[in-house]
Amino acid sequence: MKVAVLPGDGIGAEVTNQAVKALRAVGRRLGLAFETTEMPVGWSAIDECGQALPPFVREACRQHDAIFLGAVGLPDRDRTLPQEQRPERAALLALREGNFANLRPIWLPPCMAQPGHPAADMLIFRELNAGIYMGGDRGRRQTDGIVEAFDTMRYSVPEIERIAHLAFQAAMERRKQLCSIDKANILATSALWRETVETVSTQYPEVSVRHHLVDSAAPAMIQHPEQFDVLLTENLFGDILSDLGGVLAGSLGMLPTASIGGDVGLFEPAHGSAPDIMGRDIANPIAAILTMAMLLEYGLDLGPAAHAVRRGVLAVLEAGSRTVDIMADGCTQVGTTQFGDLVVEQIERS
Repeated sequence: MKVAVLPGDGIGAEVTNQAVKALRAVGRRLGLAFETTEMPVGWSAIDECGQALPPFVREACRQHDAIFLGAVGLPDRDRTLPQEQRPERAALLALREGNFANLRPIWLPPCMAQPGHPAADMLIFRELNAGIYMGGDRGRRQTDGIVEAFDTMRYSVPEIERIAHLAFQAAMERRKQLCSIDKANILATSALWRETVETVSTQYPEVSVRHHLVDSAAPAMIQHPEQFDVLLTENLFGDILSDLGGVLAGSLGMLPTASIGGDVGLFEPAHGSAPDIMGRDIANPIAAILTMAMLLEYGLDLGPAAHAVRRGVLAVLEAGSRTVDIMADGCTQVGTTQFGDLVVEQIERS
């Protein structure tokens, strides 16, 4: 099984190393063979090859079974480039191309729950290719001396159906609860979204379905996260709610993400490149390690291997080891590398 590994910028290499260690460990534990190919992306690729996603890297990624991306972009350097050449647009969006579903687990285990940060376990399905974020006309124009900008929001029934099916299938494997989030009281696209989800739901009679307006869903996620299992929503709403999940988890360093639905899935931690902590061995590798678990499950169809990695992370957290961003009273602070080593020990011991 071939995995393209793109460490990228900032802390990307540090957290990617821990994720690859976990991949190797679960391979040894379960007798699985993985071939990894490391390639440059982002500013490391710009410095080496002149562009954020060199053609040879893009083509090589297509020949792999899944892609693991550490992080791209360095804010101070990004500002020196035109927007279309910046790593987030030129590399990240290009690597996502062809994948229509973005998956973001929001997970805070009971061992980390505190007042104001209750335990959470939900999975957000965000449509990735359409809506105002990606699929509509956009631009700016000047009329009679007045400058205006516009972004057009469009959705079709097939675009909604395909991600709805994925979300319902995931709900069947979890607690059989799905919450579809929209703005159907105002937006025509949301009205179509709700109608289509209702139609798809008839094929999954075991799943309990409810609809939630996005403006009330956001505070409900924070105040009562236990009521959510699988959340399904369109592109822009999903972008906002996914990052809101970082508040629940206590740190973006806890959140993995996957972009699937095309020929080759892209798997990346939700956090950025964090150049301010680069090289200090304090970055939280949990998001990267859990991203590797998602790659195993959704990219390589290796559910047992994915569960072994997740159990390893949970065991380390339950033992009280924490990186600085998620430290709590009574816990032991560890660095990036040590946390990865502890996860490997747990995987090999299980």
